[in-house]
Amino acid sequence: MKFGVVVFPGSNCDDDMIHVLSEVMGCKAEKIWHKESSLDGYELGDCIIVPGGFSYGDYLRAGAIAKMSPVMSAVTAFAKKGGHVFGICNGFQVLCEAGLLPGALLRNEKQKFISKNSYLKTISTNSALTSHCSTDRALQMPIAHAEGRYYCDAGTLAELKANDQILFKYASPDGELDVSYNWNGSVEAIAGICNKGRNVFGMMPHPERASESILGCEDGKALFDSLVSHLASLAPVS
Repeated sequence: MKFGVVVFPGSNCDDDMIHVLSEVMGCKAEKIWHKESSLDGYELGDCIIVPGGFSYGDYLRAGAIAKMSPVMSAVTAFAKKGGHVFGICNGFQVLCEAGLLPGALLRNEKQKFISKNSYLKTISTNSALTSHCSTDRALQMPIAHAEGRYYCDAGTLAELKANDQILFKYASPDGELDVSYNWNGSVEAIAGICNKGRNVFGMMPHPERASESILGCEDGKALFDSLVSHLASLAPVS
């Protein structure tokens, strides 16, 4: 099992992600430069991470230029074969722009950059990312974005619900779905989703910034525990 962390001009969470994957989780993790056109060496038991940051300065729209980088064709092909792909913050924006996840991330409702701790209610544990999470306890993770307002049309929202694709919603510290904690105005307070195939995931909050006690919170580690456990189960039996 290994992780590849895509690096675009403007990525700024790639080192954080490498640290958590290698030092905290004990996994093999390496950077993938955005000009790479192949993911040779990555198998279905591996995972590609598209980290946070400001790829290409967020010009045009966040993620709109990054989706055209050579590496994204390879990431798309990897996902279509069943490979796991996880986008966080700007990575979520890139995956939506690339069509790997439904919907879009719009400017925050109040048109301001938001940087603060948020709380998430796990809506579904039926995914490689959330199997170690509990629907009974809120997870604390920081958000830091200007374009984090998840939007989709009514038909897409109905599909997300029908297919159990909504993974997280913004909530109160007690895990209640209170509109006053929907910081960016996302439709139905959605903070994270997966695709129909349940192998591509996206979320705006940063679990990699909440995975060590030294940071004051380890709630994000549950997501990496889930993901690593799932990927380990895919390893061929020798």
